[in-house]
Amino acid sequence: MCFQRVRARFDRHVETPHGIEPTRLDAISERLADVLADVTRCSTQLGQRLHQATARSLAELLRITNSYYSNLIEGIVTRPRDIERALAEQLDDDRRARDLQREAVAHVRVQREIDTRHADGEHEEPAASEFVRWIHRAFYEDAPMSMLRVECSDGSSYQMTPGVFRSEPLHDNVVGRHLPPSSRTVQSFMTHFEGQFRMEEMGPARRLVQVAIAHHRFNYIHPFPDGNGRVSRLLSHAMAQRAGIGAHGLWSISRGLSRGLPGRPSYKSMMDAADAPRAGDLDGHGNLSLAALCDFTQWFCEVMLDQLSFMSSQLELDSLQERLATYVERDLGLSESAAAIARDALIRGEISRGEAARITGLRERAARDVLGRLTECGLLASNSPKGPVSLRISAAAAETLFPRLF
Repeated sequence: MCFQRVRARFDRHVETPHGIEPTRLDAISERLADVLADVTRCSTQLGQRLHQATARSLAELLRITNSYYSNLIEGIVTRPRDIERALAEQLDDDRRARDLQREAVAHVRVQREIDTRHADGEHEEPAASEFVRWIHRAFYEDAPMSMLRVECSDGSSYQMTPGVFRSEPLHDNVVGRHLPPSSRTVQSFMTHFEGQFRMEEMGPARRLVQVAIAHHRFNYIHPFPDGNGRVSRLLSHAMAQRAGIGAHGLWSISRGLSRGLPGRPSYKSMMDAADAPRAGDLDGHGNLSLAALCDFTQWFCEVMLDQLSFMSSQLELDSLQERLATYVERDLGLSESAAAIARDALIRGEISRGEAARITGLRERAARDVLGRLTECGLLASNSPKGPVSLRISAAAAETLFPRLF
């Protein structure tokens, strides 16, 4: 506690943008270089054998995963099935539960937009203030007024404007045990942040390292009155896409941050540790500790690798086909013929309705009935009444298909 009081006083005297330095590592250790190489390899290989249509369905499930774990980091439990219901505009009657559903849906919606822009070749600069403000504004665009109310430590409160940085003295509050830069300096800090974390001219290895460093330094600045944690995780997702390790949205950074690594300090502990001031002449040349930043970067990159490795194991095609058949026959109570159609849709991405008879060996009418039951259960769906069908992986299906995901 004494250290934190000293830390708070120290922050108050560092009101220039260089207060977030160092923002890069002097050198990449051999251990970190090995992790970065594995992250690149795993992200390139992840989902390689999946058809694009199947990958799109799984990416939507992973957005729900990211939303679920991002909320969990904030101490909020919004079940995946509740998020899924909210996406279908089936909101709870209870106001508190309804507001939490809206927050979860906002995360899914914003991440989907980030993924769509990236897939369309709109390679925006994630560290740009304009992009950061867009994330915050988009996240809160449908929020009720009650969710925009910020309570101060002295008992007062004020209304937050989505997409607007802190700028008034009343926005200056201790965040947990951290006292961020004062509101009057936020814009200059974010201008410096953008300059240090623009990916346009970085090499591949440095891009990966900067995803980790930017995550901490953004939260250190705490540019918005509220919602910074959620924005930072969406920002990290966007930076991972821009760094070339997004793997079409088939892994979740929030899951990794929430779960951490076995035998290692938690996300919040690592974030706190990276707040530490420079510990003498051998600890870098910035305001903050270089050694602590190295530890945080190593941890963050290992978390990314852990999640990429986890999803690689989950998407191994042979075992995934077996789990899909189990879900169809055991959980849905359907026939082996239905499982055969589902497996075919998994491998080929989509199938025409007329192919059901060939896949199952049944007469055409019987095959249509089996296909109809799969669509009634929601496992298969189509963009048009007579168009080809493809898999839709729901949160309920994920409990069998990806038993350790949630």
